[in-house]
Amino acid sequence: MATMTIKRLHELLENNVDKDVLAWAGACHDCKNEAQVTATPKEDGIHIHGGSVYEPAANKFMIKCDTCFEKDPVLRDYQDCEVYSRVVGYLRPVAQWNDAKQAEFNDRKLYDPSIC
Repeated sequence: MATMTIKRLHELLENNVDKDVLAWAGACHDCKNEAQVTATPKEDGIHIHGGSVYEPAANKFMIKCDTCFEKDPVLRDYQDCEVYSRVVGYLRPVAQWNDAKQAEFNDRKLYDPSIC
């Protein structure tokens, strides 16, 4: 699994209230020590300090400290959950659906009986 893409980093910076810096803080995925990773836009590009940021799922961020990232840049011991749902009468992994069906799946709303 790769670190966050430059395109995604630019999207986050554009949507950030504080345009000067993006920061992630928490426990390092590998060593569990506290870590803080910052991304600062500069004229020569985006400068990242403190480690690496991963986004294995939409808006779910994981960080690695510099030491752990240097040892192994890959996010290990993280398993994506394969989601199955019904499409055209068959249960299939959503990841195997075509783009249009995946978009329809993302637009689905869950029924909440507590609001009735």
